[in-house]
Amino acid sequence: MSGIMLNIVGGRFAPSVLAIGDAFGGGFYAGQISTAGNSIADYNLVVGPNASAESAAQWKNVNTATPGADSNINGPQNTLDMVANGNATVYPAAHFCNDLTTGGFSDWYMPAKNELEVCYYNLKPTTTANNTSSGINPNAVPARASNYTSGNPAQTSATNFQFTGAEDFTATSYWSSTEKSTTEAWVSYFSSGYQIYFTKDSTSVFRAVRRVAV
Repeated sequence: MSGIMLNIVGGRFAPSVLAIGDAFGGGFYAGQISTAGNSIADYNLVVGPNASAESAAQWKNVNTATPGADSNINGPQNTLDMVANGNATVYPAAHFCNDLTTGGFSDWYMPAKNELEVCYYNLKPTTTANNTSSGINPNAVPARASNYTSGNPAQTSATNFQFTGAEDFTATSYWSSTEKSTTEAWVSYFSSGYQIYFTKDSTSVFRAVRRVAV
């Protein structure tokens, strides 16, 4: 998948192609999302640098409800809802993302479930077979109406995101900002793409992202 980035050439805008994994927007280009779920991209998704935008923490320090943080696609709003509902002791992962300044930007957030899935699909670090009960994503571009096959998606072609690369996702579970229930929130395994949920007081890895309007 590629996206269009506008460069100024001679005082005019000229399009250039972005490849998955390219440096972009303070981090790295991870693909596009359609918040309307109609396969028309409205945002480029940017993954923060491994060294500054990834950490591990609890989603919440108690297994109680978080009003509003249940969107599958609106990671910015989910993050704001968590931050508004409690301090960094209560929501350590969300506050880390919300407070992050890196790459010259401060509008980072914790990705929603379907945003995190796009990151896996395009930046899968390993050659491990995919979990075939996950993968449907109406907010991907193009939308995906069926689950993964064992071989699709394949390992990313972006070498810096392949296993042991400088920016690779760890082959483990990553928090999304999407609440599943009063006591649970969604995670994605970057070893197989499996989407499941953990109790909120579990500790898992997470990585901040940001959006750039198309």
